[in-house]
Amino acid sequence: MAAAKKKVKKVKYKRQYYPGPDRVSANRRRAMDSSKRLTKFRSIPDDSLVELLGHRFKGESYVSVHPPLDELVEKYDPIKEIVEPTPGARAGDRLRFLQFADSMYYPPMAPWLRARVYMSRLRGIDTVVYSGRTLLEMRERDLEQAAKMLIETHIFDPARVGIRGVTVHGHSLRLDEDGLMFDARRRYMLNKETGEVEYIKNQHAEVLDNPIPVGRPLTERELRAYDVTYRWDVAPYKSRSEILTVLGRAAAGRVLMGHNPELPLVEYGGLYINEGEEWIEPEMLLPGSRERTSPEG
Repeated sequence: MAAAKKKVKKVKYKRQYYPGPDRVSANRRRAMDSSKRLTKFRSIPDDSLVELLGHRFKGESYVSVHPPLDELVEKYDPIKEIVEPTPGARAGDRLRFLQFADSMYYPPMAPWLRARVYMSRLRGIDTVVYSGRTLLEMRERDLEQAAKMLIETHIFDPARVGIRGVTVHGHSLRLDEDGLMFDARRRYMLNKETGEVEYIKNQHAEVLDNPIPVGRPLTERELRAYDVTYRWDVAPYKSRSEILTVLGRAAAGRVLMGHNPELPLVEYGGLYINEGEEWIEPEMLLPGSRERTSPEG
């Protein structure tokens, strides 16, 4: 009876962000893990952030799209008791956006990873990932608070990451003579006297009254230290890992059977074949097909 009443020890769930012991994997885990502090590189005044975003004037009140939640009379909803509203949602702020473009040349962040960072570190968001840029939508005052974290820390480099609301292309083009990512709207430039990058236009490409400095560009050594992309001169991609196994299974399931769960896959010799089929040695396959070659050929 005593054994039956013995309490089972509960194991606290620990989120798994990304596998791998190398530096790139560690950078990805650090960026996504909200319990880890990001390294602060620069300090941007609040008024300057408001000007960069370009959604309201300095000192202007926030525009509301509905009364504050505390003033609304609504039907009882248990979810509203469980989920704490963000300050912007509680005040009824309108939705506004911020968009970053990440260069392909050793940026400290990547578009696909930004979405995971947003989901892990921010609340009340909507995000869309493109090939070279990531859109973030939030309530206005929440967005300004998030922008401070996203611009002041090491996941932003003034030279390889651009704040662009319109005409966002340029992430894959070569850098200019000052090492800055191409921007068709020329929103920023390097001040060679101070060594800092200055924005002369906001994210909507509207000319600012005064340039806004956003700090010095990171050195090549710093960029490689914070890089989140596998490269031959940073960290080679793992030849066989948990990530590659999962990606390989997903790709095989999509190509061979349209993700049909009734047709399970079995891994064999680096290949995935339909369970129940005759096993095929990898060296006996013709390139790009599932047909056997003759033992003589």
